[in-house]
Amino acid sequence: MERPAWAPPGIDISMPSVSRIYDYYLGGSHNFEVDREAARKAMEFMPGLPKVMQANRAFMRRAVRYAVAHGVTQFLDIGSGIPTFGNVHEVARQAHDEARVMYVDHDPVAVAHSEAVLDGCDHAGVIAADLRKPQDILGSPEVGALLDLDRPTALLLVAVLHFVEDAYDPCAAVAELRDGLAPGSLIVLTHASYEGIPVPPEQAGRTVGVYKDIRNPLIMRSRDEIARFFEGYDMVEPGLVPMPHWRPDTAPEEEDPYSFSGFAGVGRKR
Repeated sequence: MERPAWAPPGIDISMPSVSRIYDYYLGGSHNFEVDREAARKAMEFMPGLPKVMQANRAFMRRAVRYAVAHGVTQFLDIGSGIPTFGNVHEVARQAHDEARVMYVDHDPVAVAHSEAVLDGCDHAGVIAADLRKPQDILGSPEVGALLDLDRPTALLLVAVLHFVEDAYDPCAAVAELRDGLAPGSLIVLTHASYEGIPVPPEQAGRTVGVYKDIRNPLIMRSRDEIARFFEGYDMVEPGLVPMPHWRPDTAPEEEDPYSFSGFAGVGRKR
């Protein structure tokens, strides 16, 4: 397999990556054939997966605009993936010219491309770190230089927690991140679930199996299980809902049925 010129040295291009698969679903070009192959296999069972990812991105943009409108202009985006048009720093800066964004991802390709996109940008940055090690993020010199964590910050966990297995105690990691943020901070979260998927659970389970086969298990949690991530936060109306129902710009009835797969919500730290 020929290595593309944009691929950072040391990247194993023979193994699929969830961030590059996500990039493929969104129509991006920073993915390898092995990622596209895995994505196509998953789409055999859930052909509307790109619609799910588009709904994720649309929710993220609405939530960022909500944060800025309510006085939160700092963003910590963990599991940020590969930058695409309309990413957090672009939306935030359109809403407030002093907004600051720190992206965090453990995928070297995502980090390398974020660095390229953000080159020369003094209001946004990126670090390589893992959600499962919150102190590596909160204590990062780069985070400290860009964000003032003594002021309210929006913590974005969009389409990432469903890749953290229970054995790693994702609730504890989210709680540790919450405790490191100032009162008035926000959590912005989406999570996959069997609830709302417009295909039988056993069919959706075959898509989950594809992610398991590529050693990136997809953990489908119930609405009640997802709600636990918001402990210590007061839910913003309309609460934890399917993505198209969170403060929509257009009528949810016009959305693709796959867009209702999983849940989204925003909470404010007490």
